[in-house]
Amino acid sequence: MTRLKTLARLASFLVVLLACAGGAQATDISGTITTTLTITDDSKLVGDVTCAVTGAACIAFGASGLTLDLNGFTMTGLADPAKACVGTTPPGGEFGIFLNGFNNVTIHGPGLVQRFRAQGIQLTNSSGSTIRDVTSSTNCASGFQLNNGSNNLLENNVSVRNGHVTAACGGI
Repeated sequence: MTRLKTLARLASFLVVLLACAGGAQATDISGTITTTLTITDDSKLVGDVTCAVTGAACIAFGASGLTLDLNGFTMTGLADPAKACVGTTPPGGEFGIFLNGFNNVTIHGPGLVQRFRAQGIQLTNSSGSTIRDVTSSTNCASGFQLNNGSNNLLENNVSVRNGHVTAACGGI
């Protein structure tokens, strides 16, 4: 009889554990980011984001298979609001969203990624990823840039006023 009670308790514990695991929430992001935020769970913006990171990405992916939902909000970097980058060559690495070496990632809007001193969204060595319904504006380099990947889908995005006189690669 004691063995039966132990099995019943174990079964109850497993049911509770599975219920909790199934109800996992996305990580909520808003406010000011001062060091690169590496996401390792599905995440969503719940308010506008101001990025004060110098020389590195604002948000980076830390695993494959994740979703970042911009949820109608805006991510804003350190570039000049009128002309993106003025004067010297823009500093590299200050991406709005950075994905390197992870696959099957989704970034979806609606949402605006603006005023980053490098690319708005940079995908490197990524395959099978999707960027959908995102506007990228007034970034110093491309609005969206994909390097060394395959099978990526960019759909229903807008890229406007991106680029710099020394890096006039403003689109996708």
